[in-house]
Amino acid sequence: MLTPAIAFGDAAADDFAAGCVRAIRGQMAALPDGPVLLNSYLVETGAADFDLTQAAAAYVYDNALAGLLLLAAGDKDGARRIGAALEIAQGHDPFYNDGRLRNAYMAGAVAAPAKLPGWWDAQAGRWAEDPYQIGSESGPMAWAMLLWAALGMRAPADAAGDFLDDQLRADAGYYGGFYGFEPKPLKLTWQSTEQNTDLYAAFSRLGRAEDAAQAKKFVTAMWDAGSGRFDAGTAPDGAVNHLGAADAGIWPYLAGLGTAESALTAIKALRRGAGIGFSDASASIWLEGTAFAALALRQMRDPLAAIFFAALAQNLSPQGYVYATVAPELATGLTTGPSLQKGVPEQAFNYFRRPALSTTAWAGLAAMGINPLG
Repeated sequence: MLTPAIAFGDAAADDFAAGCVRAIRGQMAALPDGPVLLNSYLVETGAADFDLTQAAAAYVYDNALAGLLLLAAGDKDGARRIGAALEIAQGHDPFYNDGRLRNAYMAGAVAAPAKLPGWWDAQAGRWAEDPYQIGSESGPMAWAMLLWAALGMRAPADAAGDFLDDQLRADAGYYGGFYGFEPKPLKLTWQSTEQNTDLYAAFSRLGRAEDAAQAKKFVTAMWDAGSGRFDAGTAPDGAVNHLGAADAGIWPYLAGLGTAESALTAIKALRRGAGIGFSDASASIWLEGTAFAALALRQMRDPLAAIFFAALAQNLSPQGYVYATVAPELATGLTTGPSLQKGVPEQAFNYFRRPALSTTAWAGLAAMGINPLG
């Protein structure tokens, strides 16, 4: 039984937030001066099962969140190092010049041309890349736009927004993105409630009202009155995916598109003891979702937030990062890649108990009471 350890606005919350910021700054301090992107997952001493595809990957979403946390903590210089790295990656891609970002880049110092993540495949005797990491999805770009907007970096934010409008605009909302290798990656025509919520927040922050309304149109269409929560999105054929997912259920409330009641319904459906799962398919606690659920509950002044904060505080790695999960592995019920589009294999999308940048950033923001989508 977890004992509530962090209440609204108390010293424990401040200390916990400061610890999250300190852990991220510590990782940045080990890198050269100038623009940098941080590893999304840290390798723990003695870990023998670390996936080579993740070992040097810096995901855009995770780094944008980290930048927003640093900015909230008053470290504008640290946030700008990440924002500048993303701007370099956008403007100096090894193939594209259209305003897109990849889903991930090589972690570390960033200079032109931007380096894509990959690893040496000893068995095949070649350099390998992951088709999801080098693809471009709408949601991660939206989070980069949120960071750029917060830093006053309007040009790269608008360039990304223009790319989304030109390449991924649907009848309502925006498509998922692109998957796979240049020169002709597969266009993902599924749509995500979570990603369109991100885009609504980013376009709103940039004052692009018509684009924000376009994203909002899809999110509101995903409201399921029967379940009292938002559906996860649609498949390429337009069929609604009724999976209950944490981000689809809670982020609309944080972005002003859903109600406290809708978020509470999602939290209750996904609650797994002292936290929440990623989706209906999750048997255990997803700590990133537990962090943004704690933020939503804190906004509602709901005492359950303290229970969730306690779970975060009791799942710190030796490096000070919060782990991604409580269990060794967590199913999400989702795949990365084309999903139902013939001819291209899907990849299972699961989380593992590894020190995670995105979890740490969300936990710090939640402890500070900062809503990056609001």
